Amino acid sequence: MHHDITKRLFDAFPPDRKGDFWAGYLYLKYTEHFFNYSLEASGLEPRKDLPRLDESIEEMLRAMNWHIAESAMSAETSLYHGKVMKLHDALKLLTQEQDVHLRPPERVIPFKIARDVILENPSSIAVGRCPCRAASPKPCLPPGQQEVCLFLGDPWASFMDEQNPNYHKISQEEAVKVVERCHEKGFVHTAYFEHAVGNRLDALCNCCSCCCLGVKMWNLLDGAVPLLAPSGYVSEITDECSGCGVCADDVCHFNAISMDETGDRAVISFEKCMGCGVCVDLCPEEAIVSRRESSKGDPLDLEELLGTSGSEREDSRERAGRKP
Repeated sequence: MHHDITKRLFDAFPPDRKGDFWAGYLYLKYTEHFFNYSLEASGLEPRKDLPRLDESIEEMLRAMNWHIAESAMSAETSLYHGKVMKLHDALKLLTQEQDVHLRPPERVIPFKIARDVILENPSSIAVGRCPCRAASPKPCLPPGQQEVCLFLGDPWASFMDEQNPNYHKISQEEAVKVVERCHEKGFVHTAYFEHAVGNRLDALCNCCSCCCLGVKMWNLLDGAVPLLAPSGYVSEITDECSGCGVCADDVCHFNAISMDETGDRAVISFEKCMGCGVCVDLCPEEAIVSRRESSKGDPLDLEELLGTSGSEREDSRERAGRKP
């Protein structure tokens, strides 16, 4: 059985990229160890409780992180990066019924490497324990609730289901529920693109600023290193704002919201806002709105990119278990 899925993974890499199979194999099979070395490479405290691997495998995982770190300073060379998504766009990734093969414009994915959206057998989804929260000394989710990282399509999902003990298959309906629960908790939906899996989208994560490495490093470096791309939207405060301060109290994972000098009104930093939409849905006064903003790029909206109609997408979501 393992040989079959490993061959499928190997076959997913084009002839001129077969050498990258090894990095993809190690990343997907030893995800928690990979992220532990990511913490180490970022100068953060790694976990001490992971089981030891063969020394040669650990050296390769460490070297993979060196490669990613050395390439991260420019969008021209970045090998591992994320695209922030609003909830409705994230759900479209999870409810596809047909295979998807597209290369979004750079306004959507503003990176030269690792930018394709290829979903083969899109109903195949694996969920697993968030390696960032598992490594955090004070995670925002307790151990029993940390299964919030989703790998999308084959062969990735099937490979992880068979060969990674921390991941297992779930249905599209279950995946939608995972993301909706995360949205209710105020987490940021982020689609990740990776060189190690064939320069394409492979995962949808539900991120926070207290545990998740990508958001933590984005904030720590003040966005100077292109680890993330904004959603294509920005949030704005309307005249309905009552000054309650809920949105300014750790709601924004990108530190974009504060109170004005009088303390009577919230303000949003245009530069820092990544357009995730969390604040829009958590505002008790419904005083925050989201709008498209051209300077923030374009959304990763499969409906828009594929030219499918709203009614077609709604039918797909209903078949995946969503309420109309």
